[in-house]
Amino acid sequence: MKTLIQGKKLKVLLIALIVVGLGIVVYGISGILIKNKSADKKSLSIIEYRNSQYGFSFSLPESWKGYSIVEDKWEGSTLGSGNVTVEQGPIILIRHPQWTSANPRQDIPIMIFSLDQWSSLQLEKFHIGAAPIGPNELGRNSNYVFALPARYNYAFPTGFEEVEQILENNPLQAF
Repeated sequence: MKTLIQGKKLKVLLIALIVVGLGIVVYGISGILIKNKSADKKSLSIIEYRNSQYGFSFSLPESWKGYSIVEDKWEGSTLGSGNVTVEQGPIILIRHPQWTSANPRQDIPIMIFSLDQWSSLQLEKFHIGAAPIGPNELGRNSNYVFALPARYNYAFPTGFEEVEQILENNPLQAF
């Protein structure tokens, strides 16, 4: 009888140790994941470019402190052999602070479309550039669509990997 009770106590103790051990492992793993997630967010949300004219903000890592803004325009052409410009709009380039004309780095280009222009582009009423695909939507508000040019990094300039990492975190917020 004593052996039976001791055997049951041993089984209960063994099960309790397994449950506690698994709990410690799960708690440790979740703590690591939470720390890594908050570290990623912290490093990617330090600096914010805010554009009240078009209604969006863009989060940048601390390494972009001192960035500059270059304003330019995109042009959309007719399909076919004529290649006549039929649409145009602004493009904002967020430029890394280490960019120089002697050592250019990858910019973050943000094309700005009116809702009508975006709709026409989706209906293939015009095209932008030589790429067989159009720009990629980053976000929109009630007036504008913000997009990334199809082949913005085709030459793989210095810093293109960093820009890709920034873009993976959905840094554009429209308002």
